[in-house]
Amino acid sequence: MNAKPEVVTFGCRLNAYESEVMRRHAEDAGLNDIIIVNTCAVTAEATRQARQSIRRMKRERPETPIVVTGCAAQVDPGQFASMNEVTSVIGNQEKLEAKSFEGLNLTHAERVQVNDIFSVKETAGHLIDGFGERSRAFVQIQNGCNHRCTFCIIPYGRGNSRSTGVGEVINQIKNLVQQGYQEVVLTGVDITSYGEDLPGTPTLGTLVQKILTLVPDLPRLRISSIDSIEVDEPLMDAIVGDARLMPHLHLSLQAGDNMTLKRMKRRHMREDAIEFCQTVSKARPEMVYGADIIAGFPTETDAMFENSLKLVGECDLTWLHVFPYSEREGTPAAKIPNQVPKAIRKERAAMLRAAGEGQVAKLMQASVGKTAQVLIEKATSDGMLTGHSEQFIPVSVEGVTNATNLVGTILPVTLTAAGKMVMSASPLRK
Repeated sequence: MNAKPEVVTFGCRLNAYESEVMRRHAEDAGLNDIIIVNTCAVTAEATRQARQSIRRMKRERPETPIVVTGCAAQVDPGQFASMNEVTSVIGNQEKLEAKSFEGLNLTHAERVQVNDIFSVKETAGHLIDGFGERSRAFVQIQNGCNHRCTFCIIPYGRGNSRSTGVGEVINQIKNLVQQGYQEVVLTGVDITSYGEDLPGTPTLGTLVQKILTLVPDLPRLRISSIDSIEVDEPLMDAIVGDARLMPHLHLSLQAGDNMTLKRMKRRHMREDAIEFCQTVSKARPEMVYGADIIAGFPTETDAMFENSLKLVGECDLTWLHVFPYSEREGTPAAKIPNQVPKAIRKERAAMLRAAGEGQVAKLMQASVGKTAQVLIEKATSDGMLTGHSEQFIPVSVEGVTNATNLVGTILPVTLTAAGKMVMSASPLRK
């Protein structure tokens, strides 16, 4: 019997955060020999991979109950409840409640606990006092989404936007800092909509400003994926003016062609994205950008795709999350007649990834010889340290004594060489 519950996570950072919440609930409920699968619904492929993993895990551990939750389970609980390998299916709200685990039925009776996600009006502040690693922590400030992009199934898995109160967020971050965490990532489904449902309608910008002011001992703050068109003045001030907010922004762009963006029902044009990146980079030249981009959205012509490809250079994008378009039943985009052939979607996705890799290589090459502050996340038995710099460059550090004692600390280094997707570094000599 396994000593602790195993949680298998697919998808986004928010899922990773929520998996930690579930792990604690399962441990507190005494559910030791159990597998919890936290699924993702962002693409059909993500759902397929989850089902494949469930079958494999059941073959490897036939006596262990498997509980399935997450966005794919919320959107279509029946597809998992019908699997013989699955013991129980719980919804995205239920998975965050301790009572769901305290009374979890593992005997195949009442297998499905999935309620209407749109009836959920609040997001609880789940205080977590530790993660698997003692370096970076994720803090959920928001859940759900009020937008209805034509390609996206996520609102049906997460519900409408709802925010955690400012005071709760501040208290959680103070708690994490007291335990030694050096970096906090603010996460959610649509975090630039933060606060619209709270009294006084605070914004993400005002929340970030309050965190930086009220938690002065927090060395590093990051914000996860944002809609640049929704960045307000307080957030822009923090982005360009506070060194503790890391110089790495992940942008929810999705495409670089205006007609495609319109058909996606996005809220920005390509010119807005370019202007945002140029404005930020002028004020803070060390800023780097990641982005989500979809390849092969319905009706996307070669010329439309070329606009997305050009955007990589025009916005100086580096860390790309590229998705070949995936039809999701129940979304308007799936009904558009002119679907791009899947082979072309994959080909375009490969071109975008290659462009992103070229941008990463350029960033790394330009960083050789510079100093960086690396948050150490792991240490190997032979004294190798790995972590990320302020710009989220993966870094491998050699020549360190007492390596394991440095996990969770911020180490000054000199970046010495650029590899394919990781930089080599040596400790900065005093």
